[in-house]
Amino acid sequence: MPLAMAAAGDVCRIKKIGGKTETKQFLSNLGFVAGGSVTVVSVIGGNLIVLVKDARIALSREMACKIFV
Repeated sequence: MPLAMAAAGDVCRIKKIGGKTETKQFLSNLGFVAGGSVTVVSVIGGNLIVLVKDARIALSREMACKIFV
């Protein structure tokens, strides 16, 4: 399922990153890699704040739909 469907407090394991090569590279630089763990801190209007490698990152719903958990 896409990360955008996760609820606040969910801890998920990343299975796949979709999108164009540039998008994959951008997310990889932020720490979103297959097999990595991501915790959803909060969901506000479809946008997410997540915890990846001890860093809080804000993601738009569009970007969160490219991350499959």
